[in-house]
Amino acid sequence: MFKKIIDQFSRFFVGGLLIFSGLIKLNDPIGTQIKMEEYFEVFAEDFGSFFHHFIPWALEFGMIMIILELMLGVAILIYWRMNLTAWLLLLMMTFFTFLTFYSAYFNKVTDCGCFGDAIKLTPWESFTKDVILMVFVAHLFWYRKSYKPVLRARTGHSIIIATIVVSLFVGIYAIRHLPFLDFRAYHIGNNIPQQMIAPEQPVIEYLFTKDGKEVRDTKFLTEADGYKYVSSRVLNEDKIKPKITDYSISSPEGEDKTQYTFEGNRLLIVMFDVNKASTANIAAVRDLTKQLEGKVECFILTSSGSETTEAFRHEHQLAVPYYYADATVLKTIIRSNPGVALWKNGTVLGNWHHNDTPAASTVLELLK
Repeated sequence: MFKKIIDQFSRFFVGGLLIFSGLIKLNDPIGTQIKMEEYFEVFAEDFGSFFHHFIPWALEFGMIMIILELMLGVAILIYWRMNLTAWLLLLMMTFFTFLTFYSAYFNKVTDCGCFGDAIKLTPWESFTKDVILMVFVAHLFWYRKSYKPVLRARTGHSIIIATIVVSLFVGIYAIRHLPFLDFRAYHIGNNIPQQMIAPEQPVIEYLFTKDGKEVRDTKFLTEADGYKYVSSRVLNEDKIKPKITDYSISSPEGEDKTQYTFEGNRLLIVMFDVNKASTANIAAVRDLTKQLEGKVECFILTSSGSETTEAFRHEHQLAVPYYYADATVLKTIIRSNPGVALWKNGTVLGNWHHNDTPAASTVLELLK
């Protein structure tokens, strides 16, 4: 009886968590790509430069991981080919557990990306989550041969194939457009300057001793009253850090233009790397800036050098100024290279993939 309860709990806990994690990543494959690139950079530094060869394939590796996660989650729920499923699951979880431990112990990657931007976990929280999950994965692996398929073989095969096909289609759509749900701090409706302010001031709890007893208080008690200071800790540490800490814009001459981007109507053409920027719809972006001339301030945000950016602007006749920002920040602002963002007094009114470049009338309508 106890085993049956553990069987069912393991089945739904592991399967459900894998599906949830996979869906969060499938919503934003580019975010997973960025995280994979970060891991490959770390591995190249620590284990060998050959990991640099994997970076151009980070998106493909990410999609394989996402689809595998979803497939295994569904497979566990329906007990599909449990010998194969359990082996794949054990290998995947062993790899993830090592990865999260390595990140936590050596403080290499501060966010594993397990749940994308929806749920942020510290490295040690990620490792703890994987250890707990591994307990139930090990149970499923140990008893893998005793589980009978929930569905007929043909139906089970069809569901697994459908999961792979649908996941691939949804992932490609999200890549060619934007995430269905935007969990980032730059999503539509957010005011960027407000996101750069901490929600709360630190609340500090002090630990003292008096007459051999411990005393805790949010006020600093003095030795004159018999209190001896021992230690202190911040009670609201998760609320004293702004959502955005690294947004900073500068001109080619080195002038700080951060505040400028928050003043009035601004159309941002985001290109974290002009060498990698798609030119498939650059004509539509160029026409948009021309039609908005005199009505909306348009400019390029990039992390590329001046010579490269100037050459790109000249080649594609983008007669708008450009400013510099960190590449990671630009990738966070919008998951498209190039991408288009519309801000009014620092509030995000619209984000568009270059495949969905808006008409000037759409932009002006949003600004009313």
